[in-house]
Amino acid sequence: MLVALTVAVSVAALALAAWCGFAAYRDQPTKDWHFIGMAVVSALALIQVVVGIVLVGRGERASDGSVLFFSYLLGALLAVPAAGFLSLTERTRWGSVTVSAGAVVLAVLEVRLHDIWGG
Repeated sequence: MLVALTVAVSVAALALAAWCGFAAYRDQPTKDWHFIGMAVVSALALIQVVVGIVLVGRGERASDGSVLFFSYLLGALLAVPAAGFLSLTERTRWGSVTVSAGAVVLAVLEVRLHDIWGG
């Protein structure tokens, strides 16, 4: 797996978590700019899915198995969009907290993906 892409997704997710956490601290719900940030982080996660599929398609294997690798990859892809949809139903500061938590989950999943791939 590409280490640079994993680091980029992790850093972007942590920046989104900090941004939404600061909005929650200021008692603000998620706003349009937050959703743009979620789209950027989700696009990076989507690129990672494509890279993972291409690498496995070329014959490379995750050290802990492909099923576990693709399960974590799917979880990483869905973590931030799911939190974003939940924040749409909770238009208070807790919506921002939800997105912040989803972004932290994505960063943790990235570390685990790195381990599963054999890093």
